[in-house]
Amino acid sequence: MNRVMTPYQRSPQDIRSERRIRNNRIRRKREMRKHFLLFVMTFCLIVITSIAVSSFRSSAKNDSSQEAAKYYKSIVVSNSDTLWSIAEDYMDDSHYDSIYEYIREVMQINSLKSDAIYADAHLIVPYYDVTNK
Repeated sequence: MNRVMTPYQRSPQDIRSERRIRNNRIRRKREMRKHFLLFVMTFCLIVITSIAVSSFRSSAKNDSSQEAAKYYKSIVVSNSDTLWSIAEDYMDDSHYDSIYEYIREVMQINSLKSDAIYADAHLIVPYYDVTNK
């Protein structure tokens, strides 16, 4: 016998289908929540790790109690002085690759066009000195 259903009546198959749809929706929401929490936890772990690594690196840099600072000094050129002899006296090997680099810097600071210097001239020379923190 065929039963005619009114618009407000539902068949058992429709009820099962709606229940399955509702359960699937709930399951997808749970999965999305789980994935979101996993993403947030991963992001927090990355941030915490990067902060820890950077603080470790900065504390390692601060462990050195002495650091060389660059200073400038005005000197009076004597009869026997050359830019080479001045470079030997004031140049720091750890801050300059070569003596030529140091002489070039002295020439630039003093606006010298050649490496010729004269007695009683005043030159500004750079030098490095260790400062205590």
